Amino acid sequence: MAVLNLHSQMLLDDFREGRPVFERLLEVVVGILRSTLEKSGIYVTTVEGRVKTLESLSGKLERKGGKYSDLNDVTDLVGVRVVTFYTDDVDRIAAMAERLFDIDWENSVDKRKLHELDSFGYNSLHYICRLPKTLIDDPEYPQLNTIRFELQLRTTLQHAWAAANHDTGYKSGVEIPREYMRQMNRLAGILEMADDEFSRIRTELNDYRRRVQHLVSNGKLDDVQLDGETFRSYLETRPFEALNKRIAAINQAEIFDTPLMPYLSVMKQVGCRTLGDVNRLVKQCEDDAYRLARHQLGMTDLDIVSSAIGIQNICIVYILREGGGKIGLRLLFDELNGVSPQNEQLAELTYSQASALPFMKQ
Repeated sequence: MAVLNLHSQMLLDDFREGRPVFERLLEVVVGILRSTLEKSGIYVTTVEGRVKTLESLSGKLERKGGKYSDLNDVTDLVGVRVVTFYTDDVDRIAAMAERLFDIDWENSVDKRKLHELDSFGYNSLHYICRLPKTLIDDPEYPQLNTIRFELQLRTTLQHAWAAANHDTGYKSGVEIPREYMRQMNRLAGILEMADDEFSRIRTELNDYRRRVQHLVSNGKLDDVQLDGETFRSYLETRPFEALNKRIAAINQAEIFDTPLMPYLSVMKQVGCRTLGDVNRLVKQCEDDAYRLARHQLGMTDLDIVSSAIGIQNICIVYILREGGGKIGLRLLFDELNGVSPQNEQLAELTYSQASALPFMKQ
């Protein structure tokens, strides 16, 4: 540990004695951030923090002890870091922090605005904060509202680069040759571009989702290409709900929800390219799908059915109408359930159930 003058040693002793308060502050701040982020729906990589070690503070006091009149002048005794997936989430969390905490603007810094060539990994937004009494007022720890703490906000790529650069550049204690620094700076530029691209792609995907939802809600299904996002939007309109209720009414059965996204691949395999194609297939087959269900359930006392029964029977009717036969049914069940010998038996049973229905004789 560093050799300190009397004043710095007194500060170090104060910190050692007051450490439980700093630990409590860290616990409170991390808890508030995690809870608020969860409520806001912002997903982050991590919320982490630390209380400065005695060794770290001792080294700082050895270098800069003269600038601190008391322990409250040291602003990073408690440090919290929030690592986000996207650059624009940094600003969203910053706005959240400004609402939660009292910000010491004079000592806070937005390092993203420095625009240094090699600064990518250190482009964090650094806030120096205090807990307002409106947020917490703990009689056991009144110091919680007076101690400042540092809040760092950065992206995952910035965090990774900073860690790598710190490991290669500082821990070794050796000055890095210019050629290696040049390579590190090139990498920093690539990662900064990647950060920007991730945010851009997310923004464009969100715009795409809104356009799809608008087209679906307005019934313009022929203008919507069939993919995972559009099929999910289509399912949100509950297109099989009426058919499922008709089927459930056969035995006064209860309907339990089952994921329908696995049917996306089936719809593609039968030739659907747009949501309009899917919707036409549904309209063409839903009456026969109901008749098939009536044949399947009418002689049973089954009192619970899956929400997938409507779309599954629609697919069965379509395959049989198109001449797919037992092989087509087995392939359907292989796609939905995974390849299994049992699917052969299920295809046989389903084909037998459907064979007496009018659409099989067309």
